Amino acid sequence: MSGNQVESTSDERTVNNVMRHKYRVLTDEEKAAMQTVKDMGLEFHSTIAVLGESREVSLAKTKVEEAVMWAVKHITG
Repeated sequence: MSGNQVESTSDERTVNNVMRHKYRVLTDEEKAAMQTVKDMGLEFHSTIAVLGESREVSLAKTKVEEAVMWAVKHITG
């Protein structure tokens, strides 16, 4: 990773976050769950992306991103 990025599972993840200034330290199980959710989301997003371009595909990709966001928020909250 470059100098201005932090792994999402890192305990240092507040460095580049404007809004949330404090995080609790995640357990190894929570870190693994977050990584799994993000990996699955990326795989689904990539599968949808090759279908072509349409409003429906754009909405589907947005909903996948939203689902990952809410699941991660639950894990990290």
